[in-house]
Amino acid sequence: MDRGVSTIEARISDAAHGQRIDKALADVVADLSRERIKALIGDGHVSGPDGRVSDTSRKVVAGQCFTIAVPAAVALDTPAQDIPLSVVYEDEHLIVVDKPAGLVVHPAAGNLDGTLVNALLHHCAGQLSGIGGVARPGIVHRIDKDTSGLLVVAKSDAAHAGLARQFKDHSIDRRYLAIASGRVKASEGTIDASLARSPNDRKKMAIVHSLTAKHAVTHWRNLRPLSGVATLIECRLETGRTHQVRVHMASIGHPLLGDPVYAGRRPALRQTLETMGFRRQALHAAHLGFIHPVTSIALAFDSDLPADMQELLVHLHG
Repeated sequence: MDRGVSTIEARISDAAHGQRIDKALADVVADLSRERIKALIGDGHVSGPDGRVSDTSRKVVAGQCFTIAVPAAVALDTPAQDIPLSVVYEDEHLIVVDKPAGLVVHPAAGNLDGTLVNALLHHCAGQLSGIGGVARPGIVHRIDKDTSGLLVVAKSDAAHAGLARQFKDHSIDRRYLAIASGRVKASEGTIDASLARSPNDRKKMAIVHSLTAKHAVTHWRNLRPLSGVATLIECRLETGRTHQVRVHMASIGHPLLGDPVYAGRRPALRQTLETMGFRRQALHAAHLGFIHPVTSIALAFDSDLPADMQELLVHLHG
């Protein structure tokens, strides 16, 4: 066997009798997702009692044994960079980081390096098991460049698939702390408004009433007023859409302080923010809770407000 290929022997359990082979093998081999196994079957890397398997919908029989040949992960065509990371939790399957404001999560046009992914490639060198056949960190959710706070990233195929399922079924507990402009009078509320690209500005998101818009729900809670000119709020995301908190809070007349996109041409307290050098939306991903996709242990993490938001709070409260 090629040294660049590892082999996995898998025996079909009694419970998996009669299932499709891709599902049955994914249940047996924790490190490979169902999609990854489908790809390996398609590439001719799975064999069984009667030779090479080519049909992903083939039904299996309890007790059958299959061999999966997993090629070594291909290196991602993105440079690893020694960028400092605040690691909150890490094991062989995933990593939770506390992202500072100003750090882009994923390379894209205009930000080809200097991102969280570049930093993770350096930090996790030799630990990435090859998500989808490529040695890369599994980004299952993102937060905006100028939003700070907690982010979970997969290091293995199994963790990536398991976390993606939890995000899809909205079982991840995500709570943000935000400083909204104006005095929010109600104690709590829910904003249920679908989001899509703004028809007037493709760089912005907007509340759109169409079949193509994505369902978005934000539950918010009033924590305390700040000198009558702003309010500290907590937002719990039921869904996680691009700019969700920022658009939803602006839609009820309380855009986030410092938001350069959704606070309008005359954002509240502009002079104060400029004097303090606060040049971002006042938004922090403060809490992240989920079930570990491999060990099934419940995990929860909290992040204190970063220094710039703490300073803003003190100034407004005083």
